[in-house]
Amino acid sequence: MRLVVLGSAAGGGFPQWNCRCPVCDLAWKNDPRVKRRTQSSIAVETGEGRWTLFNASPDLRSQILATPLLQPTGLRETPIRSVVLTNGDVDHVDGLITLRERSPLSVYATSQISGILDVNPIFGVLAKDMVAREVVALNQPFRIDDSTIEFFGVPGKVPLYLETENLTIGDAGGDTVGVEITRDGMTLVYIPGCATVDAGVLARVDGADALLFDGTVFEDDEMRQAGVGVKTGRRMGHVPISGEGGSLHAFDGVQVGQKIYIHINNTNRILIEGSAERAAVESAGWRVSEDGLEVALGGLASERTFEDRGTTAA
Repeated sequence: MRLVVLGSAAGGGFPQWNCRCPVCDLAWKNDPRVKRRTQSSIAVETGEGRWTLFNASPDLRSQILATPLLQPTGLRETPIRSVVLTNGDVDHVDGLITLRERSPLSVYATSQISGILDVNPIFGVLAKDMVAREVVALNQPFRIDDSTIEFFGVPGKVPLYLETENLTIGDAGGDTVGVEITRDGMTLVYIPGCATVDAGVLARVDGADALLFDGTVFEDDEMRQAGVGVKTGRRMGHVPISGEGGSLHAFDGVQVGQKIYIHINNTNRILIEGSAERAAVESAGWRVSEDGLEVALGGLASERTFEDRGTTAA
């Protein structure tokens, strides 16, 4: 199984277009300790030469331009055949609009997430005769090409634009999901958004060959510390990396191969190579994803820049 990290940042990307927080400031100044990142998405080769997008970010077009593996192979022929959605957040569904030019696709989502697309008329640009909408229940395996996929609920919340005064954070009923992907005896678990690492999440991750997990914030209140917001990570539906109940050591008691943080907010100092925060996650056995990271399960993983994308890991 091969996967490519198309985008490793949280909503807004890194640096965020309107932000001069201490971490973004380094990127605007082209400090070599940080690398620019687009918004969160991965691509998995679910069949020979057939790729599935897991979330479609607003940066999808630039991500395809930077990834030869996903570029057209002929006249209106593309290796991208499917899209799997893990929630209805703008940074995970907006890129669907980029895929409107009449190539056959299947979009897989839970009923809650698919319902968001149904009621928003802009997604009508995805022609029904070309784009199949597949509604899949939690804990019901389904096939995409040569791979078995399964949605499972994780603690989360509805998208920001659907929040009400009665907001519930931590519900695992299908508004936010994790995905288990299995091919050729290898298993990848992808959880880009998660409010709490509970027993259900631990059980799903146990035995996986690789885990890509929510790395939005290092400290729960880091946005307040940076002066760019009042919400904590948990209020946004993202468990922090550090602190009590954080994800850094939450998986120490389960068997998992590679552990990789993804969906990293622009305020998070793990983006800075050589920082104390980066050292903390690496010493705990985690990697920090970046755009262009290629992982071959059962083989080797390597980090690549945009210019290097498309080469095969040895």
